[in-house]
Amino acid sequence: MSGLFDLSDDVAVVTGAGRGIGEGIANTLAEAGAAVVCAARRGDEVEAVAAGIRSRGGRAIALATDVTDNDAVEALAQKAISEFGHLDIWINNAGGSPIQTPLTELDAKEWDATMRLNLTAIWVCTNTAARLMRDGGRIVNISSRAAVSTVMGSGHYAAAKAGVNSLTVTYAKELGPRIRVNCIMPGAVPTEIMMKAMRLEEKDLPMLEKRIRLPMRRLGTPEDLGQAVLYFVSPASSWVTGQILSVDGGM
Repeated sequence: MSGLFDLSDDVAVVTGAGRGIGEGIANTLAEAGAAVVCAARRGDEVEAVAAGIRSRGGRAIALATDVTDNDAVEALAQKAISEFGHLDIWINNAGGSPIQTPLTELDAKEWDATMRLNLTAIWVCTNTAARLMRDGGRIVNISSRAAVSTVMGSGHYAAAKAGVNSLTVTYAKELGPRIRVNCIMPGAVPTEIMMKAMRLEEKDLPMLEKRIRLPMRRLGTPEDLGQAVLYFVSPASSWVTGQILSVDGGM
């Protein structure tokens, strides 16, 4: 049974890996044996994540990458191949929006920037990964519960994430059987960008936990999302593609 979650022959790229959910995913994949390329705009943060993986005996490198730059995405994929020999897993995690405002008051530049980061970049990254992956590749998109629920003030972000859900099922059909594509919708995980968007501080989290009244009686962690991603990229899910999974504590 242990072989069902063994990634020791795999090379994975994780975008947005410098902190929060991306860091949790990178650590989980490394613990399962994958060589991990940690990517994010803040080079010092992804280097710290990669160094932590190496200190625990894992294989990891870091590359500062802006996923809204098509050339940078290509360089990221090529770096994974030149460093580790091939590419098998791609996690589209980079995204978010710190802005909360009604759609009628949203600046057009903010709309465009949100779509570029949260939707267009997924399309670019997926096309790049699919072109360079070995057969048996796996792509996991990180969406949001906002894609299927009303979040006042975050309509632009929700629309982008709804697009990610749609891309997931289309790519699953177009890329199968060579590549599997799945998606995870996180619920309330107190990452830096969520805290900023909701104008929350650490001291506010117990109040938030009580207010949303999750059946699991706690907020999510990056590790919760990492374990869900591990299922989607492991041999355990070899007959699973085009699925969108809520990981939200019962929200």
